[in-house]
Formats: sequence, structure tokens, C-alpha cells
Amino acid sequence: MFQKNDLIVYGNTGICRVEEIGTPESLPGVDKGKLYYKLVPVRSASTIYTPVDTHVFMRPAMTKEEADQLIDRIPQISEDSFECRDPRVLAEHYRTSLQTHECEDLVRLIKTVYQKSQKLVQNGKKPGKTDQQYRKRAEELLNEELSVALGIPYDEVPAYIEQRISGLEVAQGA
Repeated sequence: MFQKNDLIVYGNTGICRVEEIGTPESLPGVDKGKLYYKLVPVRSASTIYTPVDTHVFMRPAMTKEEADQLIDRIPQISEDSFECRDPRVLAEHYRTSLQTHECEDLVRLIKTVYQKSQKLVQNGKKPGKTDQQYRKRAEELLNEELSVALGIPYDEVPAYIEQRISGLEVAQGA
């Protein structure tokens, strides 16, 4: 069970702070015999009440050390070899990647769509809408968790990643 003030990944909502644990008295339809988490997403002003025994995926947000280790592994994370022209099948494949709730899978999805888009642009074509939608969502989820773990603003995450990876490449080349 999570504790008050814990930062967690809650389904595809992203990072939430556990504000309270208890039975909300003022909410209609709640089971008075159950405990609920009061969750507040870090990037929105909404509130989520969910039973502590919910079936929605929850895990602790990564630590700073885990975030730095993930960033260090980004160059070694390979792109996905899945190829499909059917947008529905492609969307289902991407949705499956998001639903693992694993940051490495988010990186893989982002890298895959980025490489695919680069090839299309080089051939004078536009990147696909489905690809771009899922890349954007994967970036939002990844950057939000990295922002929280690293204690830096959300907008600074891409520069932090770039700088850290560049530093690694320089250190390895020396």
C-alpha cells in the first residue's frame, strides 16, 4: 500500500501524488467499508479517488538514480521492428507499449516513431498521424516521470537527457 505524499504512476494518467488515504465521506456511491486513495495528478488540477485495491495499474515513480540509469541506457535501447500500414493495428501495437507502464517501452516507442518519421521525411512524405499521437503521449508520460524523479521542470527534461547522453559519449570516447 502506498503512503501519503508518495508519487506513483497511476494507469495512463501519469504521475500522481497520494494526498490522502481513507474513506471519502462526501462522495456519493463510495463503499464505506473500503479505503480509497485521493490522488492528484502532478500536471493537472484534478482529483482522482480510487480504491486501494483497484485493478488500475499503479507503481511507485522512479527514483533519481533509476531515472539517470534509464537515460544512460537510451542509446542502447533498440527500436521496435514492428511495421504495419493499418492504422488500427498500429494503434493497438502502440497502445500495448503504453500499457506496460515501463519507461524502457516508452523510450522504444519514441525512438521507433522518430526513426520512422525521419525516413518518411527524407522520402518527401509526411509522418503518420497515429505515429505522432502515440509518440507525443509516450513523451508526455516519460518526461513527466523523469521530471518528478530528477526534480527538474517538465520542459527541461529533453535538454537534460541530451546533455547527459552527450556527456556519456564524450566520457566513453576519451
